[in-house]
Amino acid sequence: MKVIQDISEYNSYFHQATVHPYVAVGDLSRADLTLYEPMDFDMYCIVLMDNDFGELVRNGKCVRYRAGTIFSLRPGQVVSMHLDYTRKPRGWMLAFRPELLANSGLGRDFYMFDFFQHDVYEALELSETERGIILNSFANLYAELHSDTDYLTNHMLRLCIGHLLSYCKRFFERQFALRVSADNGLKGKLDLLIDNYLSSGLPAQEGQPTVSWCAGQFNLSANYFGDLVKRELHTTAQEYIQNKVIQAAKHLLEETSMSVNEIAEELGFAYPNHFTRMFRNKTGISPLKYRKGTDPQEAARKKDTPGNNRPHPPVRR
Repeated sequence: MKVIQDISEYNSYFHQATVHPYVAVGDLSRADLTLYEPMDFDMYCIVLMDNDFGELVRNGKCVRYRAGTIFSLRPGQVVSMHLDYTRKPRGWMLAFRPELLANSGLGRDFYMFDFFQHDVYEALELSETERGIILNSFANLYAELHSDTDYLTNHMLRLCIGHLLSYCKRFFERQFALRVSADNGLKGKLDLLIDNYLSSGLPAQEGQPTVSWCAGQFNLSANYFGDLVKRELHTTAQEYIQNKVIQAAKHLLEETSMSVNEIAEELGFAYPNHFTRMFRNKTGISPLKYRKGTDPQEAARKKDTPGNNRPHPPVRR
């Protein structure tokens, strides 16, 4: 595995001069084939694969893309290609160093571009119209890089990069919306997945369900899965899982005679006090107080107490 140390080394793979220390755009059709060996670019990259010239390899997973697919890379990610030597690579690759973000509007807004946290195999498939927009954004950036340098150069480069990343963000949001629409049973599937796990006896051996575990069941990375849950269910994946755990705890407190410690173990908590703390944070009361409040005998006793015979609204079940 090779690490590309700087923009000059990056440009050497494209047989082109370095015109800026922090930014470069490469034409994949001109790239040295060694670029596709296992590589950590140690910078942020946006790659448009404009034809199908092989399989991308990331974390041991091989993925074949159709033409017109974009994926992002962040420093530390290692990728490679199983090239199809019958097809010449075609596409564009933007690379920029993290230093470009320092003390700039692009740096302040960079949190918006959370797709850099997605795994490589969660790529963006462009429509023909979107592909045209992205190609135009690459062309503008390339033209700015090769224009005469003046006091506005860095500002304009950041604007061009922000423009490209903003379109990527918009198109990722479109892809999210389509995925949710095509699989509008996300909540039902997630509920079934967590409920089955919590009732299987596995939490006592394996621990509570985690965001990473749930994401894996959907063949997604934790970050991509978290974004999907937040968009569809309007809460974080961690919060959603914790609420499901508390629902299961309430059921066990209401319907069984298990002790609080036994329930904590059943639900995968390493320490009972962790369970009690989470339960109190979520409900405002301790597990024992919750059990007392739902105990039929305790409820009957309260009902017979003078002043407690006022009619109550019906409970919806």
